[in-house]
Amino acid sequence: MAASSRAQVLRLYRALLRESQRFSSYNYRTYAIRRIRDAFRENKNIADSEKIEELLNKAKANLEVIQRQVCS
Repeated sequence: MAASSRAQVLRLYRALLRESQRFSSYNYRTYAIRRIRDAFRENKNIADSEKIEELLNKAKANLEVIQRQVCS
């Protein structure tokens, strides 16, 4: 994986964790954090750039969902 892709993935991972910390409910918060960590660990060895791009887009969409949920 290129350095820029790695940096982009790490930035997205941190953003997802940071936004998940804003859930007021303990159960939602811990579930979201656990799912994020598990998903990134599960996909850490993927080398196919198309698959990485697809997963990044999915994670960005999930970040937007979390941001909407936290605001309400």
